[in-house]
Amino acid sequence: MHKTLLKLFLNSCSDNLKPVLSKVERSKTCIAFDKLRPRACRGEPRRSIQNRKWVGIVGIGLTFALGGAVATAQQTGKVPRIGFLDNGTASGIAVLLEAFRQELSKLGWIEGKNITIEYRFAEQKNERLPELAADLVRLKADLIVTSEGTTPLAAKKATSTIPIVMTTSTDPVSQGLVASLAHPEGNVTGFSALTPELNTKRLEILKDVVPQLTRVGLLRSPGASSVPGDPQSKELRPAALALKLKLEEIDTQPDAKGFESAFETAKQKQVGAIMTAPGSRFFAERKRIVELAGKYRLPAIYPQKEFVDEGGLMSYGVDYTD
Repeated sequence: MHKTLLKLFLNSCSDNLKPVLSKVERSKTCIAFDKLRPRACRGEPRRSIQNRKWVGIVGIGLTFALGGAVATAQQTGKVPRIGFLDNGTASGIAVLLEAFRQELSKLGWIEGKNITIEYRFAEQKNERLPELAADLVRLKADLIVTSEGTTPLAAKKATSTIPIVMTTSTDPVSQGLVASLAHPEGNVTGFSALTPELNTKRLEILKDVVPQLTRVGLLRSPGASSVPGDPQSKELRPAALALKLKLEEIDTQPDAKGFESAFETAKQKQVGAIMTAPGSRFFAERKRIVELAGKYRLPAIYPQKEFVDEGGLMSYGVDYTD
């Protein structure tokens, strides 16, 4: 059973935030073969590994961070305001937003009743993030929740006083979000999952499913290689060599033209299968990606089960909603 070390770090930048917590969790994975299954697995039911709710963990972080805001609200009659910043679209992450609201309600936080949530979406345009983050600061949000990638960094640059809770980060230290996992400092807290290790496992699964595989295409966001440390490629490149695979890294614009071009490039490079880098930008376009994988007849493995729900071949990764 695959284990992933999940680090929940609650910094001490305010009296409302608690000491760092670290716990080994079993990450829920979904290996679903809808169209193609290894011969040894044919006839077996869909397999999964259970875990605890990721959204619930983030909710707990919000509970700690909102403690002071609630106390102030009780004195002033003001309803605490949460800013939600994402680089994708509202429709693209609707399933995650619904799970997020449900888990908050279980903890006693009801949108429109005792909290207000201001949503800001960059619509796949990262250059808009600084402006949107600044807007939430102008609204005097009591707390800002961010998705992954460059989103928490944009929020951090916009404010050094408003608590920021990031839903996930591959490597918050190398990204400059926190000083260290043990002593984050500053105003950023949240959740860190070891995504690069999961990418390596996806590569291994692809090799098992397509035994004659020699070349794999990795669809990634433009500029991913410029991320400090580039943790995903750092793990994947040596893993590909160990599996005797050629890894073709394909920069992909998250729009209709960009995805079509990426798959055309994959075919030109004669890749035998593809995998997509994790992230809300690709998650929001999962239906389009799955359709293109079918159109170009490329076996694919995805980081989240929602891709399989759209007809994708298989997925392996953390289940963010269950």
